[in-house]
Amino acid sequence: MLYYYQILVLFLLMFFLGLLLRNLIDFSFMPQKSPYAGPLVSVLVPARNEALNIERCVRSLLQQDYGVFEIIVLDDGSTDKTPELLDGLMKESAGRLQILRGEALPDGWHGKTWACFQLSRMAKGELLLFTDADTMHKSDALRRSVGSLMDSGSDMLSIMPHQELGSFWEKLLVPLIHVILLCYLPIRLVRTSPNPAFSFANGQFILFRRDFYERIDGHAAVRNAIVEDVWLCRAVKKAGGRVAAYNGSDIVSCRMYRNFKEIWEGFSKNLFAAIGYSTPGLFMLVTVIAALYVAPYLFIASSVLMGDFSVSMFWLPFFQITVAIICRLAIARVFHQSLILSLLHVISQSVLIAIAINSFMMIKYGKGAYWKGRNYNFS
Repeated sequence: MLYYYQILVLFLLMFFLGLLLRNLIDFSFMPQKSPYAGPLVSVLVPARNEALNIERCVRSLLQQDYGVFEIIVLDDGSTDKTPELLDGLMKESAGRLQILRGEALPDGWHGKTWACFQLSRMAKGELLLFTDADTMHKSDALRRSVGSLMDSGSDMLSIMPHQELGSFWEKLLVPLIHVILLCYLPIRLVRTSPNPAFSFANGQFILFRRDFYERIDGHAAVRNAIVEDVWLCRAVKKAGGRVAAYNGSDIVSCRMYRNFKEIWEGFSKNLFAAIGYSTPGLFMLVTVIAALYVAPYLFIASSVLMGDFSVSMFWLPFFQITVAIICRLAIARVFHQSLILSLLHVISQSVLIAIAINSFMMIKYGKGAYWKGRNYNFS
């Protein structure tokens, strides 16, 4: 029985490796586009307590080589120096930057969805780009993304930016986002299948055709969603729209978190929400992570302690570990992450299990998730 269990685990890991290799081909960069004056683009940036990031974000947006665009930043009740920094940037921008002060958060909304909704009401563009305040954009980012959206005939386009990783824990844990995306979701079906189950969007950078955004009721349709990006993508597909997904690590970068505390709080806020607040779903997630990535090390340790180097106790777990690490190394190589820390993939997955349990407990039985001075209570 143990032998067949080990074979099943190895088969699943090999399947995920195969899907990863396919995705690394399909998840391509956006093609180069010549400068042109296309439709007016409204670049919309929600910002709350982003004093460390807002200046470089806005300055990078002001340097875009696209023909016609406007930039609107909404200060969502920041309690740090974000408002003062925005005022300074507006004076420097020669009228190219607009600043909004966010209205009070209504019942039934979450902070980011409400901020994005307010931004969309003020936008004049035919295209709407929602991008986070912790991003930085190369000068051709807008031109290439608009060109790719128009050429593909898509109604929504999203990318995976380069994730800037500074601290040890960032380098160890943030790449799990790439593992989840590229090992478990067929990217080709995001583009070709109308099934909402095959949905990808990254709230760090989402470009919409305005008419389709309004057709799905925009952020009002996902007003109480924490992972609003994926739910927006599902709404687009349900309405018959087309979605484009690209590797945007060559044109946009993002520093999501800066330390373990921020990673713990951010992942805990999102994880249980990402599986639809499903208790069985969370139990299955934890079980699968433990079986695929943690248990093989326990079998190896037991094998060494007992002197049992049989196929089931040692060699199959050894190959399982090898395949899992190959997956992590392949992602690290393509997305310029730490190769050495990829070898500690078991620690990453073990911490992810702890985060999953914490996400479940604080949302189901606690006071909800805490993020940037706000409490999100879903119980």
